[in-house]
Amino acid sequence: MKKPSNPKTGKKEHNHYRWALTAFVMAVALSGLLSLSSEAILENADLLLALLILALFIGLGILFDIIGVAVTAADPRPFHSMAAHKEKGAKEALKLLRNADRVSSVCNDVVGDICGIVSGATGAVIVARLQKGLDLESVLISVGVTALISGATIGGKALGKPFAMNQSKRVVHLAGRFLHLFHRG
Repeated sequence: MKKPSNPKTGKKEHNHYRWALTAFVMAVALSGLLSLSSEAILENADLLLALLILALFIGLGILFDIIGVAVTAADPRPFHSMAAHKEKGAKEALKLLRNADRVSSVCNDVVGDICGIVSGATGAVIVARLQKGLDLESVLISVGVTALISGATIGGKALGKPFAMNQSKRVVHLAGRFLHLFHRG
């Protein structure tokens, strides 16, 4: 027997696939842009600049992880009050909260994973610079740099998650205020 079709279920499933495709395209575009930028900067960079770029990507990954967690943990009620009082960023914060699943996906998965990949590529450049500078080719340098990158990323996210949950209102409000800078009308 054929099941009766439910138009609401079909629409939800269609939106789910459309969102997955959107996330894929966004990830490819953002990854390409960040990788290209990173490669261009690192091409002639010294060790110090490479380390600064690595810290930037690790920090960006941690920051977006905090935002992604905060959006899923925040209560929208205070933002309704703020929006009623026309507080800057409140409407944008509410929009983030209404789309918490997608915002979390973009922040935690798309941006977080891309930052992890670009951090790894930057780590490879750092390994090459260290090996050249030390005139030493050892797998231990590669293992050490990789371990430090992983530790900094995972440790930073582990510190950020409780902060994001405990300070979710503040984090979401700051994100909303930042987005408000780009608001028109």
